[in-house]
Amino acid sequence: MIDIERILAPTDFSAHAQQALRYACDLAERLGAELYVLHVLSEIVPTGPDPLLMPVMPPQFYQEDEDRAAKSLETVLDPSWGKPRTVTTAVRWGTPAEAIVDYAADQKVDLVVIATHGRSGLSHVLLGSVAERIVREAPCPVLTIRDTGKAKPNAS
Repeated sequence: MIDIERILAPTDFSAHAQQALRYACDLAERLGAELYVLHVLSEIVPTGPDPLLMPVMPPQFYQEDEDRAAKSLETVLDPSWGKPRTVTTAVRWGTPAEAIVDYAADQKVDLVVIATHGRSGLSHVLLGSVAERIVREAPCPVLTIRDTGKAKPNAS
């Protein structure tokens, strides 16, 4: 039997991610597992002809962004979705796929539950897929939740 003690549910606060969070909460409750909810903030990468001439953001900009995300994480879960054994929230900086995979490894997560936007064709090629990369690189199984457009995040 496989023991799932720690479940990671990354979120970008989208409706798609809320559906995955709902699955993760319910699953964590059923399994008596801990739930980790992670939001990744992308670092600003200078682009343009001369990156040295790009304005540098003051340190308080980053702290304010992180504080806003942490505050949003406090209310992202609906109590009707299930009651995990414990809930831990975190904000990390970096590229989403790398930060999620690293966090899963650091926390010794047993399962990642993540939303997928279900892009195909040219948009998938151009935008890539965070979920696809996590499936390939995560140190544990990954459950992807595809948005069908039918489920409502707050429906019971």
